[in-house]
Amino acid sequence: MTVSDTRPPEEQVPAPPGGPPRTATSRTGWQGAVRRWLRSTSTGSSTFSVLVTAVLLVVLFGAGSIRYENFGYPQVALNLLVDNAYLIVLAVGMTFVILTGGIDLSSGAVVALGTVMAARLLQAGWPAPLVIAVVLATGALLGWLMGLAIHGLQLQPFIVTLAGMFLARGICFAISGPSIPIQDDWFTAVAINVVELPGGTFLSYGAVLALVVVAVAAYVLHRTRFGRTVYAIGGSESSAALMGLAVGRTKVGVYVISGFCSALGGLLFSVYILSGWSLHGIGLELDAIAAVVIGGTVLVGGRGLVLGSLLGVLVLGTIKALIDFDGGLNSWWTKITVGVLLLVFVVLQRVTGRRSGTAS
Repeated sequence: MTVSDTRPPEEQVPAPPGGPPRTATSRTGWQGAVRRWLRSTSTGSSTFSVLVTAVLLVVLFGAGSIRYENFGYPQVALNLLVDNAYLIVLAVGMTFVILTGGIDLSSGAVVALGTVMAARLLQAGWPAPLVIAVVLATGALLGWLMGLAIHGLQLQPFIVTLAGMFLARGICFAISGPSIPIQDDWFTAVAINVVELPGGTFLSYGAVLALVVVAVAAYVLHRTRFGRTVYAIGGSESSAALMGLAVGRTKVGVYVISGFCSALGGLLFSVYILSGWSLHGIGLELDAIAAVVIGGTVLVGGRGLVLGSLLGVLVLGTIKALIDFDGGLNSWWTKITVGVLLLVFVVLQRVTGRRSGTAS
């Protein structure tokens, strides 16, 4: 049931001479239109949060363009995608998990595992396509095991994925402690070559792949039964089960998707830096969670858009770019700023959630 199903009838007010009856809400102009729009759609608060994130991104980039001479160049904006392609993919997988009301703390460790496995297997002479398949299958397998433990044994996602984080990180060190350079011709070619765009700008192949992942994820979430079940579980798992939805398969599936995206993020990261190291990706899962929340996805599940997660990553990238352009600020200001933004967006979600709950 949507908010519009339970909305009381609009109050009639006296009509002007010779004119049709008017309603009370019609007197509020564009503000009333915005309120009616937010109340009339089940994703109103999520859409509002995404719009706020988009406005924040424009404001940050505009401020940088005014403050720094070369910040407004189109390639600087495209570099946000190039430099954060792995984080975009990671945030997509995290979005699926958080929409069900879960969490995945193993993502950063699986990224590191992907880089180490890719580097070691390439060093051993394995062909690049086979290496990619093995890495992606390993990430999906770890996600499947964690999903089975969470749903089958009714364990908390926080504990299970924390154990998965230690497991993946431990496997990294068992494979190799020191950093392993990647000198494979295929990986090097993907890292060097770019997709040329008008105006002398470009995107890396990793950035293009990240955008494809976002598009596929958006389609799955909004155009398939699986995606609708993801939202239903986040709204109320018990209600979703009573409706006969495949709760178990879907809960396990979102962790498979998260593990797959983490492994893919690891491959993109290994292409980006051409190395594999056991200490890669430390804290990366927290960056992904922050990007998803800043993008408007509610931590308790049920509301959110994958487009918002993309915008959240771009906001984090813009903050880092602003600090890099300044040159006089410590890199820890990135963490401070992200922490403040995270708190602001959590409060915003709380406020919009209360309003939608009151309206319904």
